[in-house]
Amino acid sequence: MIRIVLADDEHLVRGAVAALLGMEEDLQVVAQVGRGDEVAGAVAEHGADVAVVDIEMPGVTGIEAAAQVAGRSPGCGVLVLTGFGRPGHLRRALDAGVRGFLGKDAPVDELADAVRAVHAGGRSIDAALAATALMAGDNPLTPREADVLRAAADGRTVADMAAELGLARGTVRNHLSSAIGKTGAATRHEAVHRADEMGWL
Repeated sequence: MIRIVLADDEHLVRGAVAALLGMEEDLQVVAQVGRGDEVAGAVAEHGADVAVVDIEMPGVTGIEAAAQVAGRSPGCGVLVLTGFGRPGHLRRALDAGVRGFLGKDAPVDELADAVRAVHAGGRSIDAALAATALMAGDNPLTPREADVLRAAADGRTVADMAAELGLARGTVRNHLSSAIGKTGAATRHEAVHRADEMGWL
C-alpha cells in the first residue's frame, strides 16, 4: 500500500482528490493538510511514501514544502498537482527534488499512475508543460531582482521597497530597471505580470 499525504488549501479540491485516490486498491491517503508548512510534519508523522502538494498554499509554497520533505524525509517522493502550470514553477520544483508535476485537470488514472511512478523512484512530468519549460529557457532574474519585483507587485513606492528589503533606493531602482529589461516589459507593472506568468516569482 502506498501511503499518501495530500496538501491543498482548497478543502473541496483536497477532499475530491482524496476520494478519487482512495478508490485505487494500492493507494491510501493517510493525512490531509491545508498549509504548506504542515506537509513535512505530516509526512514524518504518518510515514508517507508520497506527498501530493499544490503550489500556492499558505505558510510556504508547495515547492518550498517539497524541499523541506526532501531534507526531513528523503524516502518520500513529492508530486506537485497544480492549477498553475507555469514553466518557472516546473524548473523550481525539479530543483527542489520534486519527481512528479501534473495539472489538476489530469485524469485520475494519470494521477494514480504518477503517484506509483514517484513511489518507485521515477518521474512523471506533464509532457506539454515540460516542452513549454524547455522553450522558455532559464529564469533570467537574479534572486534580488525577483525580490524587488515581488515587492513591487502591490504598487509600493521605491522608498517603501527599499525599506522593506533593506536596500538603498538607487539599488532598488537598478534592480527594477534590470528586471524590466530582462522580461522585455515597458513598465514595472508589466514586468511583475510577465515574471509571474512565467513562474519566476
